[in-house]
Amino acid sequence: MEAAERGAQIICLQELYRTRYFPQQENSEIKEIAETIPGESTRVFANLAKKHKVVIIVPIFERNQNGKFYNSATVIDVDGTIVDTYRKIHIPQDPYFYEKNYFSPGEQNYRIYQTTYANIGVLICYDQWFPEPARINALLGAEIIFYPTAIGYIKGYTSEDGDWHGAWKTIQCSHAIANGVHVAAVNRVGEEDELVFWGGSFICDSFGKILGEASTSNEEVLVVTIDLTKNKAIQDGWGFLANRRPDTYKPLAEKTTEGFLHE
Repeated sequence: MEAAERGAQIICLQELYRTRYFPQQENSEIKEIAETIPGESTRVFANLAKKHKVVIIVPIFERNQNGKFYNSATVIDVDGTIVDTYRKIHIPQDPYFYEKNYFSPGEQNYRIYQTTYANIGVLICYDQWFPEPARINALLGAEIIFYPTAIGYIKGYTSEDGDWHGAWKTIQCSHAIANGVHVAAVNRVGEEDELVFWGGSFICDSFGKILGEASTSNEEVLVVTIDLTKNKAIQDGWGFLANRRPDTYKPLAEKTTEGFLHE
């Protein structure tokens, strides 16, 4: 493994690492490619984790024993054991991102994964646009939040919203700043049918500074050295966690914001 040979201790693969991004088709018969956990991918990466003494985050298309299918990511520690699995909670349904046709939303609570090298949070792709999961991960003690991702441009489409890639970087760096944690975004790259994935995997520190960024056009192994002691300095210095006012946040737990935003 190139990443391990270059000194990586925690390795994260892209969302749905083993397949093409099939949700860009509305209806594909792909259930037969789903994996169980434990399963083939977890067995292979458990052996690699144990051999190289690394932590590996493995995002797969999961077929669960409850009969449901999930967009999942399993965390494997240095001894080859499965720490636990996160199942993507926020599921998009947009042109060429028809994920609700394939995945059930995860039902588990957010949690962190205590690994040999760090306490990490794992969220997946569309989760990265929501501030609440990042905040919860930080409050639970995450030092790094990993976002395995598959996102890019639709061929021939120009959005009136602005620069999607720039917004993608901005929102994740903002999670780092607001919570005083490091963030690692691991994106797919290259063309697949109607999508051009922009790659650009990056890691930023706990005040949003980009420490390393991968190519936007070619596959690349990105290895970055980070200093987790900066997290506490940012959290203590800026007080974004200590000075929260949960007593004022009740509307966040409501099903919708109708009325709330327009009063």
